[in-house]
Amino acid sequence: MNSNLAQLPKEPADLFTRPLTRFLRIEAMAGAILLVCTIVALVLSNTAWSTQFLGFWETKAGFSVGGMEFVRSLKHWINDGLMTLFFFVVALELKRELVLGELRDPRRAAFPLAAALGGMVVPAGLFLLLVGDEPGASGWGTVMSTDTAFVIGCLAILGARLPHSLRLFLLSLAIFDDVGAILVVAIAYGGTLNWIALALVALGLAIVAGMARLGFRSIPVYFAMGGLIWLALDASGVHATLSGVILGLMTPARSWVSDSRLHAIFDRVVAYPPGARWGGNTSARQDLRRAGIAAREALSPIERLEVSLHPWVAFTIMPLFALANAGVPIGATGFVPALATSIFVAFVIGKPIGIVLFSFIAARMRLGIRPSDLPWSLLAAGSLLTGIGFTMALFIAELAFDPGLLNSAKLGILAASVVSAAMGFLALVWLTSRGSQNAG
Repeated sequence: MNSNLAQLPKEPADLFTRPLTRFLRIEAMAGAILLVCTIVALVLSNTAWSTQFLGFWETKAGFSVGGMEFVRSLKHWINDGLMTLFFFVVALELKRELVLGELRDPRRAAFPLAAALGGMVVPAGLFLLLVGDEPGASGWGTVMSTDTAFVIGCLAILGARLPHSLRLFLLSLAIFDDVGAILVVAIAYGGTLNWIALALVALGLAIVAGMARLGFRSIPVYFAMGGLIWLALDASGVHATLSGVILGLMTPARSWVSDSRLHAIFDRVVAYPPGARWGGNTSARQDLRRAGIAAREALSPIERLEVSLHPWVAFTIMPLFALANAGVPIGATGFVPALATSIFVAFVIGKPIGIVLFSFIAARMRLGIRPSDLPWSLLAAGSLLTGIGFTMALFIAELAFDPGLLNSAKLGILAASVVSAAMGFLALVWLTSRGSQNAG
């Protein structure tokens, strides 16, 4: 049989779409584009166009339904709306690893979970110790998170020089502390609770669970329900992005069609002779349609949603977030060095110390299992990268700090991210180079 017949037909558009698809699969590219957007935001916010650039993100947009009005700034729609999809994808990745991945073993999952806990508690405590009674102490949640895109981008540059266990450890850690950070946002930085809206949220989640139990499989219907839940949560006083985490964790991790059923359905289609008529209301067309559904449903909803949403999150939502939030007028008045320094120290020093310390305790007490090919030296070097707080840190800073303190907090976050990236990258390069020389 001609092997070309086993491929999809080629089209002129493939000359553009296939290179784009390959580009989107390069993990380091997401971090690179995020970095470019950050630099653009910093440059524009310190030029003659600063007022127009920063003011653009405060433009009001929205809609009204009956007597309810949803009008927010563009920055709010990005931070609270689009970022919900970011947290949804984070929750999907976490559930996939816990149900289908290498973290199915509770003790293997406990190791990065303990590290994430240390990476949240220690820097938050160090920040509070340094800030003391000064303004900005309420922003302790800012120093708890790790930017997944930048960390994975740094690891992707080093490629095969690093063991897979380090990548999995840092990815799991970043996901755990992103989920932890959004829980902190929901609890510590929410508004006055609206119990009627919360009841609507609970009702919406119950409907989603009931739909899944009854076998509804239309993803657009679930997204519509998710939108209603988001609106109710936004009106409840709890930060609306929490809906992304909850719905992500509720997404089924198992495929609907088993491998054996998939093969049986495909065998029926293959049994038709070449030239069979697929049109009309025939059994052949029904079998072909059934095969199309089976091919789609052989992948779990988590895998399908990750594949479809990840490029949009990495290459659209995250860059938009950086453009809307990373702009800091460097020469602005009212700069608070003590606050920026406290954030910097909490990220650069507190984050890696907390991760290594809690990882060691978990391994020593046999609560978690450290991978055999992940030496403590590599773990410590990799933990330096976790001081890249960026996305989540800016996200929480927008909620936690008064406008007069926000630019100081952003400068501390950006400085810590740059230094942590440089220190972690250089430490990993040095360790892997020394390891390869010793092996030689």
